[in-house]
Amino acid sequence: MRFFSRLFSRRALAPAAFVSAALLVPAAAHAQYSAPDSGSAAIGEKYHVEFAGTLWNPDLAGKISSEQFGIVGSQIDLQNDLGYVKTRFKDMRIVLRPSKKSKFKIQYTPIQYEAETAFTRDVIFNGIKFPLAVPIESQFSWKVWRFGYEYDFLYKPRGFVGMVLEGRYTTAEARLKTNSPIFSPPYDEYNKRSAPLPALGVVGRAYPLPEVAINFEVTGFKLPNVDEKYQARYFDWDINGTVNLTNYFGVQMGWRKLTNFMVIKKDSGDVQFQGIWFGAAVRY
Repeated sequence: MRFFSRLFSRRALAPAAFVSAALLVPAAAHAQYSAPDSGSAAIGEKYHVEFAGTLWNPDLAGKISSEQFGIVGSQIDLQNDLGYVKTRFKDMRIVLRPSKKSKFKIQYTPIQYEAETAFTRDVIFNGIKFPLAVPIESQFSWKVWRFGYEYDFLYKPRGFVGMVLEGRYTTAEARLKTNSPIFSPPYDEYNKRSAPLPALGVVGRAYPLPEVAINFEVTGFKLPNVDEKYQARYFDWDINGTVNLTNYFGVQMGWRKLTNFMVIKKDSGDVQFQGIWFGAAVRY
């Protein structure tokens, strides 16, 4: 699918690859350190490593279009055309904290959908026409590794505010194939691309109670509007709360919204995931 090929241009994203690598080096250098003494009355702030696992159940909305051979692609709706439904995904998060105000963060979010359906209209995808009512199998995945550095420039006993610099390694994959013995020739359109992307953001935390933390984080990137043929923006919002049963263990609940929009000449994509997640964190 050329939409993904054009999206992940090596030349355009090379600087972001450097950022991702640079972020990993300091994390390795701090593999051995003692837990920072935060001097905070809040529970859950005295740690140097945190592992968290979550279950995310997002709603899906979006459309993609891919042009090839000079043939403009149809706007394919991920729900109405491909029949994708709400699905639960796992998410992994790691925080390395060498000092009170500094954190190195790693997060992995694998998103994948599969469905069998039949188009209610003729659809052109990647230069190929998939006719009305022909059974098809489809797969769509969006998997993201996030490598970030956070610096909390304002740190108080009951909360902080900071900035985040990230390198994201995104793998996008799409497959569409006919599933009918009477349809000839069979079509099997498949594409997979991987590339790093940059992101900047802000983060904050407040403790209304010593054992209860309210967290907010938003990161993203927007391409300057120089040419209407090339547009891109993506944002990741996360609002959540943590109840810390001890300094070393807490349960979590939050809401996350991940949006991705891009236009590259005659190719376009507009995908959004949002929903509630539940998780737990272990620290030491």
